[in-house]
Amino acid sequence: MSTGVIIALIVIVAAVLVVAAVLALRARGPQHGGSLKRRFGPEYDRAVARHDGDTKAAERELADRVERHGSLHERPLEPAERERFEARWTATQERFVDSPREAVGEADRLLAELAGARGFPDGGQYEEQLAALSVHHAHHVDGYRRVHRVTHARVDGAQDSGAGTEEMRESLVEARALFEDLVRPGHHDGSRHDGGRHDGGKHRAGTDGDGRAPARAARTHHSWSLSKRQPKES
Repeated sequence: MSTGVIIALIVIVAAVLVVAAVLALRARGPQHGGSLKRRFGPEYDRAVARHDGDTKAAERELADRVERHGSLHERPLEPAERERFEARWTATQERFVDSPREAVGEADRLLAELAGARGFPDGGQYEEQLAALSVHHAHHVDGYRRVHRVTHARVDGAQDSGAGTEEMRESLVEARALFEDLVRPGHHDGSRHDGGRHDGGKHRAGTDGDGRAPARAARTHHSWSLSKRQPKES
């Protein structure tokens, strides 16, 4: 076989491979985007808005997050750890009535610490921790983003207005969804997060086996009726 024929065959094969690759990318494109949209939900829309409607750029960003953090395995909390985090969150909610700004700041720190305890990047790497959380808790991660933004917002001299206090309240309410997602036992823990331990059915009566759960639930309900009480400014 002559050299010219060999070169022609190589060129033809290369052209076929290029065409096949292009067709494969086109075929995968919509599926890839649809998969990301299903996985990230509202976080997908936020990414598109952040990229001024450029869905391709948004999908590249989200795909990069999945590549970096998709293989992360969340570490289950020990029961004692879970109780400590829950007690601190309850105290944070109670504190909001008198010191809303301090309570939101504590919620920001608590979420960072809880995420770190579950195996996410350290809270000192906020952007990386947020990106990892968005891969595994996409539907609730914006609550963390909001309390972090409120916590680190600059205050221009005067105290916050009523609208500022309402924004803090809403951010804390939204952040609670992520907290509950993170503090909930995983499937491998053999239980559900329903406010009490599985002690032969005692959880149905609202107890955790030592009589403490009813008091905890009452405190949480009382402290978080913020729509009925006007928080004081901090």
